Amino acid sequence: MKAVPFLQQYPDPVFSLATQLREVVLENLPDVTEQVDLAAKMIAYVYGPKYADMICVIIPSKKGLKLGFYKGIELPDPDQLLAGSGKISRYAVIKNQEDVYNTALKTLLNNAFEAYKQRKLLS
Repeated sequence: MKAVPFLQQYPDPVFSLATQLREVVLENLPDVTEQVDLAAKMIAYVYGPKYADMICVIIPSKKGLKLGFYKGIELPDPDQLLAGSGKISRYAVIKNQEDVYNTALKTLLNNAFEAYKQRKLLS
């Protein structure tokens, strides 16, 4: 299943923000692969088949939207967008268009991409 049909199951405000967020992610992660995970109800953005190749995930729900980051706990977050208490991942809550187009969010995407490239160099 492709991303847009998957997102259509969510209420219009969530669908609209998620499709805009998807475009921002795709614009900021060159040649990234988009994978819909129906079981987990999310869209993953990856550069390979391993979990360590993941950069981020769009996590829609009936009530809202999050952008999760693999190894988000290690990312610089000067604007304190990231939330969560997991051992590895963190997420940014997306409430409106301002959140989608926030420069700090694009910086997080860039930092996550750079962190991925560093992991690949070290592996």
